[in-house]
Amino acid sequence: MFPAEALARELAARGWRIVLATDRRGEQYAHSFPAEERLDLDAATGSGPLGMLKAAGAIAQGVMQARKAFDRLDPAVVVGFGGYPSAPALLAAISQKRPTLIHEQNAVLGRTNRWLAPYVDQLASAFPTLERAPDKVRAPVEVVGIPVRADIRALHDRAYVAPDYRIRVLVTGGSQGARILSETVPRALAALPETLRARLKVEQQTRAESLEAAQQVYLEAGVAAEVAPFFRDMAARLSGAHLVIGRAGASTVSELAVAGLPSILIPLKIATDDHQRANAKLLADAGAAWVITEDELTVDSLTAAVQSLLSNASGLAARAGAARSVAMPDAVRRLADITERTAAAG
Repeated sequence: MFPAEALARELAARGWRIVLATDRRGEQYAHSFPAEERLDLDAATGSGPLGMLKAAGAIAQGVMQARKAFDRLDPAVVVGFGGYPSAPALLAAISQKRPTLIHEQNAVLGRTNRWLAPYVDQLASAFPTLERAPDKVRAPVEVVGIPVRADIRALHDRAYVAPDYRIRVLVTGGSQGARILSETVPRALAALPETLRARLKVEQQTRAESLEAAQQVYLEAGVAAEVAPFFRDMAARLSGAHLVIGRAGASTVSELAVAGLPSILIPLKIATDDHQRANAKLLADAGAAWVITEDELTVDSLTAAVQSLLSNASGLAARAGAARSVAMPDAVRRLADITERTAAAG
């Protein structure tokens, strides 16, 4: 939802009228979405023959709702961001021959976008590689990146400062599969040589049920640490970090690139189509990130990676520069430009 909201704000600033079309699930994340009107469209997903049949029925109903609304609104362009909530509006627009655009956040084309890509007018991607794209896609693919928040965008203009004595390590984690980070990272950092542990200032997001155990591990190891389920001031924490350890979601990878930070990434193994592994490849290939798969992740392997990186200040600075070299800090402007071109071409 955030890339859609960022695009909406950019287009509204350019004088466009914005309508948000999503289902009830999407509405939960759209409290601040700058739309003049909101269309609540039926949509669903399912597994198994019966589940798929019910999902198809819901999407068909959503398509009819969207077609009726589009007859009234006459949209100049319809932009989809993936996931089944975007399907009804895009299908309705395609059936009415309206200009259409898809933005794919991950380095692997998502299932809904994969299904619709052959029929839209324009395809925009966040990553320079786009796996699982159908051969019959007729739309050109333009790499635009992922819109990031303004406070994250501002970090692109500041220089990375390698650690002298104090080393700040930021540990982030998603809601899915976060247990492995919550439990492994504290033990790995606690296993570092004492001379290195004494220099650490760790800020770690962790699952609430793992919080006390993580705090205890750090306390016993003599590691200064702040552990919390969520950090609201992420831009400030990224600004002060020397190394980030986390997953490889599309937004995380984009923010690390824009902020110009070295990282250790552990892609979520159960991510659909293994898209986090593909996302992480961007930073790994640039020399910015050290990637450890879940199958390879142990306390020892993570300790070795952290020790290798933190023992080489000039190497950290080089990785920071590599991250910044693949950043697209002006992604929202690029995406808005493509949206306007797609509308004009229609």
